[in-house]
Amino acid sequence: MSESPDLVLIGHLTADITADGRVAGGTVSYAARTATAFGLNVGVLTSAAPDESLLNAISPYASLRVLPSEQTTTFENIYSQEGRVQYVRGVAAPLHAQDVPEAWLNAPFVHIAPIANEVQWDVAARFPHATVMLTLQGWLRRWNDTGLVRFKPWHDTRVLKHIDVVVFSEEDIAEAPEIEALYAASVKHVLVTRAERGGTYYHCGKPMTFSTPSVELVNPTGAGDVFAASLLASLRAFDGDYGAAIQVAARLAALSVTRSGLYGAPTPDEAATAIREVRKIHNA
Repeated sequence: MSESPDLVLIGHLTADITADGRVAGGTVSYAARTATAFGLNVGVLTSAAPDESLLNAISPYASLRVLPSEQTTTFENIYSQEGRVQYVRGVAAPLHAQDVPEAWLNAPFVHIAPIANEVQWDVAARFPHATVMLTLQGWLRRWNDTGLVRFKPWHDTRVLKHIDVVVFSEEDIAEAPEIEALYAASVKHVLVTRAERGGTYYHCGKPMTFSTPSVELVNPTGAGDVFAASLLASLRAFDGDYGAAIQVAARLAALSVTRSGLYGAPTPDEAATAIREVRKIHNA
């Protein structure tokens, strides 16, 4: 892509080990599909092993800049009655500010989407004229020599001063719930999702709750990614109206959990329907 895309996504594609084999995952995989459903032209900066076939899950939806790596970032989730245990089985190359193509620097929207600490903090300052969103989970992870993932607190105002929007789930910070207030005080727009209970939107530190439609749960994986990507894409459709964008994002995130895997991302018809329904509400 020689011209600047509408949206730049920065983060690792992941290979998720499942009972059905390796499947594509990672925030960028869901977000690229979601943003394309809104009609945005998308550029993705990522890293993967040579000839990684899972990149085919993204390539129809975005222009790719893939840094070569010995391995693709790989996760394995093991479920039991006690909950999920997550392991990192490999991590691809780090992503730095200088890795962003020059032609992408004028993109109006940027989504920093770390999944395994791969996005370096200098990336945040690379887009001074864009609306920059950070989905936080990948900077809240650490792992030991066995790959067992644990929570890692992170809050750095030197980085956050370059961020316009932060999105995370209450599960991401379950071990340090007090960090929610720190983010609310540091970033102009902060959204905390709370699954079927909706979530909280902080504007300049002031909290407002939002709801989400009630649906039958099939698979919650990727719902937060769909929410975040839909929010950012909807800001263009509603001229920066966060209230309207949140309503669209909540609708599409709820829809996403009724399907499995990357199929949870909205179709163009579903994105258009959500925008149309929210416009009716706001124009009533």
